[in-house]
Amino acid sequence: MPGWQTLHPMAPATTDRLAALRARTPRMVEELGALVSVESPSADTGACAECARVVAEQGRELLGREPEVITADDGHTHLLWRFGTPRVVLIGHFDTVWPKGTLQRKPFAVNEGRATGPGVFDMKAGIVQGFHALNTLDSLDGVAVLLNSDEEIGSDSSRALIEETARGLEAALVLEPSAGSALKVARKGVSMYHLTVHGRAAHAGLEPERGVNALLELAHRVVALGALARPELGTTVTPTVAQAGTTGNVVPAMAALQVDVRALQPDEQRRVDDEIRAMATTVSGAEVVVEGGPNRPPLPEQASHQLFDRAQAIAERLGIGPLQGITVGGGSDGNFTAATGTPTLDGLGAVGDGAHAEHEHVVVASMAERAALVAALVEDLLGR
Repeated sequence: MPGWQTLHPMAPATTDRLAALRARTPRMVEELGALVSVESPSADTGACAECARVVAEQGRELLGREPEVITADDGHTHLLWRFGTPRVVLIGHFDTVWPKGTLQRKPFAVNEGRATGPGVFDMKAGIVQGFHALNTLDSLDGVAVLLNSDEEIGSDSSRALIEETARGLEAALVLEPSAGSALKVARKGVSMYHLTVHGRAAHAGLEPERGVNALLELAHRVVALGALARPELGTTVTPTVAQAGTTGNVVPAMAALQVDVRALQPDEQRRVDDEIRAMATTVSGAEVVVEGGPNRPPLPEQASHQLFDRAQAIAERLGIGPLQGITVGGGSDGNFTAATGTPTLDGLGAVGDGAHAEHEHVVVASMAERAALVAALVEDLLGR
């Protein structure tokens, strides 16, 4: 962007860096507006590719290098920067849950210190903050940045790339939004299921006994699924979307159900998976097909506690502490990096609220603070 000056390198974790980043907050807001204004719903690979182009331009401007552009078999575009032999990776995504056209009724705006727009909090602000954080370092040697475009739908085409990039590194820093202002020190594992019940149609009034009621079998299954939860262990099993039947006087020949499972421990994730697959049918003649399974393994607190301690100390030195840490139910690509054995700290992106919700927003004044925290944490990890 013409007219903007690159910051000079500064000593790690100093208020000088924070002050300088605060001075360039208007630039961060402008770049955030540019990202939000390019809609990128996960399922629209063309829209995601266009957003990737804008992300790449901003990265080139601030990191001084073009990314490696990776187009997956399913058409999703992912961006990877590597400087020297990476020791630390910054992870994020630029796809959103918002359908194309949302921008028309909800354009990017800044009012009373809050930036709003589709995907502003989850997680385009984190990308902008991450780029500016790295721009303040005197060297990017040892750093990698990986940004994908399918995180919101499970990272199917980017998972292997994420794991390959993170494996063996000293740290993965995830630029997902904070929980309010707290960092995410643990995440539940995520499993997603689709159950299809096959029955047999019959006239509901004349001869219902000749049918096999797929909806009735599904109803039994919903109750049984709810009983698999163990709230005392943090395990939730939530039937979410159900469909059945064709018309009011026909025994339903087919029914379908989606199920969301979250678990803090890998053995709980495995237990629920085993029990879902072992369920017996209740309605004679019904057949149930179970698809899906564990998608993201848990991100345990032990994977983040040392990084969180370092981040807390840095925040105190910067004068932006104390930092809080929280366990959340939502998954991220940090679940994958932690599963490779790489220490992982999540929630280092935007401060605000409303991920996936109408009140999604970013607190503009916090953008410089979180960028300074990320920059100082990377320097600390690289021993500079």
